[in-house]
Amino acid sequence: MAVSPESFPPRKRRPSANCFVAPNLSDRNLLKSLLLLSSEISTLQPLLFLLKRNTSSIIRKSKLLSVLFEEILGRDFTYSNDSNTSRGGHVTGFPPSAVLCFDELYIVLHRMKTLLEDCRNCSKMWLLMQIDVFSNVFHELTLELSTLLDILPSKKLKLNDDVQELLILITKQCSEKLAYVDPKDRDLRSQVVEMLDRIEREIVPDQCKLAEIFEKLTLRDSTSCRDEIELLEEEIQSQTDEKAKSDIIALIGFVRYAKCVLYGGSTPRTNSRRRRAAAAAADVNVPADFRCPISLDLMRDPVVVSTGQTYDRSSITLWFESGHTTCPKTGQTLTHTDLILNSALKNLIAMWCREQKIPFESTEMNVKSNSVVTNKTALEATRMTVSFLVNKLKASQVVESANRLVHELRVLAKTDSDSRACIAEAAALPLMVKLLGSEHPSLQVNAVTTILNLSILEANKMRIMETDGVLNGVIEVLRSGATWEAKGNAAATIFSLSGVPAYKKRLARKTRVVKGLMDLAREGPTNSKKDALVAILNLAGDREAVGKLIEGGVVEMVAEIMDGLPEEAVTILEVVVKKGGLAAVAAAYPLMKKLAIVLRDGTDRSRESAAATLVNMCRKGGSEMVAELAGVQGIERVIWEIMGMGTGRGRRKAATLLRVLRRWAAGLDAEVASGAYSDVNMNTSTRIVLPG
Repeated sequence: MAVSPESFPPRKRRPSANCFVAPNLSDRNLLKSLLLLSSEISTLQPLLFLLKRNTSSIIRKSKLLSVLFEEILGRDFTYSNDSNTSRGGHVTGFPPSAVLCFDELYIVLHRMKTLLEDCRNCSKMWLLMQIDVFSNVFHELTLELSTLLDILPSKKLKLNDDVQELLILITKQCSEKLAYVDPKDRDLRSQVVEMLDRIEREIVPDQCKLAEIFEKLTLRDSTSCRDEIELLEEEIQSQTDEKAKSDIIALIGFVRYAKCVLYGGSTPRTNSRRRRAAAAAADVNVPADFRCPISLDLMRDPVVVSTGQTYDRSSITLWFESGHTTCPKTGQTLTHTDLILNSALKNLIAMWCREQKIPFESTEMNVKSNSVVTNKTALEATRMTVSFLVNKLKASQVVESANRLVHELRVLAKTDSDSRACIAEAAALPLMVKLLGSEHPSLQVNAVTTILNLSILEANKMRIMETDGVLNGVIEVLRSGATWEAKGNAAATIFSLSGVPAYKKRLARKTRVVKGLMDLAREGPTNSKKDALVAILNLAGDREAVGKLIEGGVVEMVAEIMDGLPEEAVTILEVVVKKGGLAAVAAAYPLMKKLAIVLRDGTDRSRESAAATLVNMCRKGGSEMVAELAGVQGIERVIWEIMGMGTGRGRRKAATLLRVLRRWAAGLDAEVASGAYSDVNMNTSTRIVLPG
């Protein structure tokens, strides 16, 4: 059997911190809290599709309890006993045994409310698979309530006959000996398990039976199915067992298949949490240490590689999947590719996001599928989904219909490697070619983003580069796409493809690629600029490609954006100068003073890159370069400041820069040009006043 109900461990509920602690209140205030809590539960609506009887029973009992608490509160009750004590600074008015019952009732009612909310907010498919577990929890709470009502000292409370009868009625309603599971719910679960089993055996589900199941679960449209998938994705995060996670992924594949087959494709949400988070982050100045050196975006899941550098998990994972074995920032070969969570930095980013009112959502959820061994049911469900979408897309003649289908492929291609492989193997890439030239903006964006997502898989890079028309289509979108989003995603595709050294050289030779990236970096909005800059930075890692970038005006582009995006600009310039030889140094010469300004006013990271760039320029450019730098007023003070308070690498580069200036001031021009200064120890007890 593909998935058995027993294979799913109980869901971890997420109650508030004080749910299971009785409040320290006076007797009457405690009773008022009980009345309020029972009234809140009684206003809730029972579930209409699963656990209907269980939820209705709890709500009905809460209504009766609210009447009981109201009756007790309405009486002018006094109780005289030498054992009475003070609670919360007030004189106790009830027997201690009654107060103890009230405390426990408060905890039980809070647990009931939490359980009802959890059932209402969790995945319907998960609720169905866990129907026995949830029924048992309802039954356990009912038994606890029955026990408390049995020991409630009704005589000492001097309850009248009507209230006594009400108490007896509630107690009788709690007398069920076994947990109740509706036979219809059991039957529905069996149908789902059977269908999952058939999918595992590569048997396409009967559409009528599929529609019947989803109708019973009230998953009646594309939106509700999409919400269901998100809830299942969240459920994975509450599980620790890898087998359970894999089984939940099978359910996700099942729901995604049904969503496409029953309700067709869907368009992206304009108000999704991720879009809101990205928009909010773009509107504020993100601290440099919180940004990923690869994507230049706010890190959601910072991890440390073997060199000690920190990157966002999704970005460094993509870097590794592109075939790299080096640290993107330092260029050092990594001893291993294990990623260690930077918990301290993640907590700092989360705190900063809360202060800035930016939604903070970890990307762990986005990479979850890659951390789980996908079972055969999930894989076959993915293949069936892809086959359905591709066949529909081939036959589609309506733009809106094609747009929905391509969007589904786009979303699917983002989920995991198996999905990317299935889509490419189903010959979806040739279908994307004509859509890249579509005049429909949304369709073009979905098509180029689908290719971007497919390119994450190493095997698909070759398919994209070799499939006729795909690369040219992406380049054309980069140059003249209908929207900035389309252009930005085309640039991101170039970045992904350039992860393969041979493709990096091939892409850099294409004038249209270089010009398209330069134009986007100059003219695009911030997010699109960053997509272009990351692609340029990746291309600049190859010496031959740097020459093409210099010919294409990369240094001039850097000069134009340096005021708005100094960190990104200086990072690119550092790589270009390092790899580009004298031609790069000559081209960068006019930027000496701008680099000095970044050295003085920039972030720690940009100052580090500026110092490294200036060191390379002075080494390769000789005394003329050093003289230009020395002519900047106060440059030595700035260098000393970096040596004292900069990053580790920044301090080392600043020390080297100071040695260069000292040798120039001492007239050792030949040694400056030859780089002989690099082995000379610096005497920090004296300082040289450079000409202003």
